[in-house]
Amino acid sequence: MTFKQLGLDESILKALQDQGYENPTPIQAQSIPVLLKGKDLLGVAQTGTGKTAAFSIPILQQLLDGDGPRGKRKIRALVVTPTRELAIQIDENFTAYSKYTGIKNTVIFGGVKQTKQVYALHQGVDVLVATPGRLLDLINQRYISLADVEYFVLDEADQMLDMGFIHDIKKLLKLLPNQRQSLFFSATMPQAIVKLSREILGDFERVTIEPEKTTAEKVEQAIYHVNKKNKTKLLTHLLGTDMNGPTLVFSRTKHGANKIVKDLDKAGIKSAAIHGNKSQGARQRALQSFKDGELQALVATDIAARGIDIDELAYVINYDLPNIAESYVHRIGRTGRAGASGLAASFCMLEERPFLKDIEKLIQTHIPVIDDHPYEFKMEDAAEPSLKKQGQRGRRPSRNSGNSNRSKSGNNNRNRSSNRSR
Repeated sequence: MTFKQLGLDESILKALQDQGYENPTPIQAQSIPVLLKGKDLLGVAQTGTGKTAAFSIPILQQLLDGDGPRGKRKIRALVVTPTRELAIQIDENFTAYSKYTGIKNTVIFGGVKQTKQVYALHQGVDVLVATPGRLLDLINQRYISLADVEYFVLDEADQMLDMGFIHDIKKLLKLLPNQRQSLFFSATMPQAIVKLSREILGDFERVTIEPEKTTAEKVEQAIYHVNKKNKTKLLTHLLGTDMNGPTLVFSRTKHGANKIVKDLDKAGIKSAAIHGNKSQGARQRALQSFKDGELQALVATDIAARGIDIDELAYVINYDLPNIAESYVHRIGRTGRAGASGLAASFCMLEERPFLKDIEKLIQTHIPVIDDHPYEFKMEDAAEPSLKKQGQRGRRPSRNSGNSNRSKSGNNNRNRSSNRSR
């Protein structure tokens, strides 16, 4: 199938051709015909499957087909998404696909002054991409009206709930017209998401793209068993040898991301962190520097990484294994995009092995273990702390010894071993 066979307007086809798009991805091929019929859609697909085009292209087509309001442009399509990075990416896609249509779009998000965003809204837009907080804020200030919205998209719904946006979403639903086409996209479908989808969608069809199929076919995966104290050493080693190109590194926490960047800086590796505590300007500068090749590593948390879309990203490293198996699929989906190959390496400490088991169960694949690296941690190494409890340098102290200093030293060794094992 080609995009031309979907019956799209020539102006959209020309823009898609400029982007090098000829054949739709599975989610696009399944979603676009449904949406062009005017039906609601529940889409289950991970990032990197092409879902932004799956909803933006049919929205643009329908905006072209409709008469539209007379006079000043009014917001006819609304896309709500959890993070600033993802909102910016979606807006850029709308700009690219609508290049020859005359349709106007803009994006609003928090963390920056609202002046430029308000000015763009005042000029009139057809498509608005927004994060929930700034959207509600500008609605309350009467800069935005949702009365004319015909197409509503809730993207990355599972992350919306994880970030605590459920109450904001319910407020928005009360402000939207009852007569509208609604599109609901989520990478996972827990019960809370199912319940929310019922509140948003009317007569809908469901399109599901299985994440394990998308992941396993494109991305080469590897596990490195390593102690916590050697993680940074292993990361530095890989960035200097096997993975010496631009690499996206995932940290479980914001503090951990900052520490990784500091350690890489000491090793002479240029990197930057991107997470929720960073200002919007700092996040955009870091992302742009990474895209421009000025940084070898971009260190990100899961939420901040949503929306990072980097062409031909060859490497992803899970410095910390995620405790939610679905997050692993999202992470490694940053590489191996658009049919390209990619490599995803994951560091696994002893206490993270249950997470690895859950991940392999989800993707139905046993991830190969790399056991010839210089910082390999073996199961028998876990016995080392018990040896150290017996005394310095692994020697068992004499039972008859009354030396209080030796006893104190043994206690200190026990405490250090206990801390290492945590």
